[in-house]
Amino acid sequence: MRHNRPQSIDSLFGNTRITTLSQIQRHALMLLNLNHAVTTLLPTPLRLWCRVANFRENIIVLETANASWLARLRYEQNQLLSALRAQILPSLSTIDIRINPAMMIHEKLNEKNNSNYVTGNRQVIDNPRKLSPQSAALLRHMAVHSEGKLKKILERLARLAEENTDLSRHRK
Repeated sequence: MRHNRPQSIDSLFGNTRITTLSQIQRHALMLLNLNHAVTTLLPTPLRLWCRVANFRENIIVLETANASWLARLRYEQNQLLSALRAQILPSLSTIDIRINPAMMIHEKLNEKNNSNYVTGNRQVIDNPRKLSPQSAALLRHMAVHSEGKLKKILERLARLAEENTDLSRHRK
């Protein structure tokens, strides 16, 4: 540790001298602005599934959620490159596209949160699968003609079907 003395926060973000934190801050702001510009240039379906990950040595690194969005983004790559060169970065040499599966997970969580918000912040519960009384009767009939583990499993499924129909009667 070279600098083991306490330093003022202002000296870390100060404009008077170039510090590591101020360089990181400027780079982050530049990436935010670049991300905004890229998303406005992309077709609407791609906007949710693409973001600027980095910009270094006149190369923009874009992240996308999966291989299908990567293919769609590659289709738009030349138009995006020419538009970015014309509007923002004349020195831009190429666009590097990478897959980041975490984007898919993050977007699914956002969709779930948005659906909760739309329904008045109530939990959205998917309808569980239900067996009809006819299916339960068929399962019991098959269990009569089976033996061993299969018989126990079929009887248990038939009981679950009966429980589901009993619960649905009580709710109505």
